[in-house]
Amino acid sequence: MKIAISTESTIDVTKEVLEEYDIHVVPFSVLLGEKMGIDGEITPEEIFAYVDENKTLPKTSAVNEFQYEEHFNKLFEQGYDAIIHFSLSSLMSSAFSNAQRVAEKMKNVFVIDSKSLSTGIALLAIYARKLANENLDPAEIANKCNDRVGAVQASFVLNTVDYLYHGGRCSAMKKFGVNLLRLKPEIIVSDGKMESSRTYRGKNEVVIKNYCEDVLSDFNNPDLSVAFLTHSSASPEMIEAAKNALTERGFKKIYVTTAGATITSHCGPKCLGILYINDGQK
Repeated sequence: MKIAISTESTIDVTKEVLEEYDIHVVPFSVLLGEKMGIDGEITPEEIFAYVDENKTLPKTSAVNEFQYEEHFNKLFEQGYDAIIHFSLSSLMSSAFSNAQRVAEKMKNVFVIDSKSLSTGIALLAIYARKLANENLDPAEIANKCNDRVGAVQASFVLNTVDYLYHGGRCSAMKKFGVNLLRLKPEIIVSDGKMESSRTYRGKNEVVIKNYCEDVLSDFNNPDLSVAFLTHSSASPEMIEAAKNALTERGFKKIYVTTAGATITSHCGPKCLGILYINDGQK
């Protein structure tokens, strides 16, 4: 059986990774004032310039039911017998519910709430592709992926809380305090929603080194087959610090990716996270 692995553009991986694992993407839309763009085509730099000029965030739009129907039908027309689709966390977007409603009217479409974002979704999609290559039944693949959702470790460090403030997720008082003390907050994804965790201070590369040490200590049973280092315009020194931490821990494949427009719109510049599945027995 030929199985398509499908996600939304919030997966935040390169075209090379999509091709390597045969993953199909349907994009979110991004509105920069009067300019409508596609997530994956609009660059982080365009997002930063828009926010700097307008002091407001771009508007992002989840994939609607009509777009999902077109996307799924196109995959079937390409010869796929079943589709396993991973959505951005249902607590962050309407994407999952839209995809689920379409899937209920079709055969052999399995929609999974990733309860994650960015390359946390990619980790599950890669796992699904590996299972599909082992010729497992699509329903069994979907069950195994659902069972693994809770093991995805997705976290990141913000360089600024200004984007959270513009998005209504941070009060003016908290923004003032964080900026005054030059704090760099860690955000973790827990059960489908973003929560604040530690705060760091110091040079960016030192902050990233300490953050990686803390994450790898807290989530210390990783599946070492693959990890992602995902960022929005982080410096080479920040990227190197995170990559070194993952390499020393023993990850076999480390993909460095840039956050797309949807994720960048909420995290701002110089945000960096490491993501992996924390169930080493797999």
